[in-house]
Amino acid sequence: MTTKREPISRRERPAKPALTRHGIIDVAVLVMRSEGLEKVTMRRLAQELDTGPASLYVYLANTAELHAAVLDALLGEVAMPADEPGGNWRDQLIAVLTSYAHLLFEHPQLARSALVARPSGENYLNLVERLLLLLSHSGAPRAQVAWGVDNLLQYATATAAEHGTQDRDPTSQDDWDALARAAYGVDEATHPMIKAHLPVLLAGTEASRLAWGFDVVINGIIHTHVPGAEG
Repeated sequence: MTTKREPISRRERPAKPALTRHGIIDVAVLVMRSEGLEKVTMRRLAQELDTGPASLYVYLANTAELHAAVLDALLGEVAMPADEPGGNWRDQLIAVLTSYAHLLFEHPQLARSALVARPSGENYLNLVERLLLLLSHSGAPRAQVAWGVDNLLQYATATAAEHGTQDRDPTSQDDWDALARAAYGVDEATHPMIKAHLPVLLAGTEASRLAWGFDVVINGIIHTHVPGAEG
């Protein structure tokens, strides 16, 4: 004989924690780490938080803003050592940028998202503040420093989006090997410049090319005047 199950009063159920923007983003980061950025949607988070998707839009306008907020949360992991008076500002600047790029290498989907949707939270502002400070030590005019930070972040983000994706693609090595064979197999009569620039054209490690690229951008910032700017 079975007994009829007594209904549970809502008064006896544990209360759900109140929704907060910070709490939503924390859950979004957990979902991204375990399932990838494509699973970080309002509907998915609503399931995790036991609520309706509409309630999340009170805190985040859309998925793009959500992804930008996830990136901002992760930017707290970027290594930003204290500015050292008399230290090598260029080495410190490249170290911060490299840490930022390596963070995005681990999350290439987030890097691709960052190309079109930038964060605006505290961690992003801290990163920009540090980059401006270090780049200003170059002595470049203020306008060049201000515009230059944007170029440095774009280069780091785009590089991470490209290489981070390749690192996770099982066919990427095959594609690279095919490119190498094609480059070394060109006819000097039709492709003399490719032939002349081998093997350097395909040489170098990811780390060395990344650091060199930062140097190229930094040098350009220092020596390229901003149109219409004073000084």
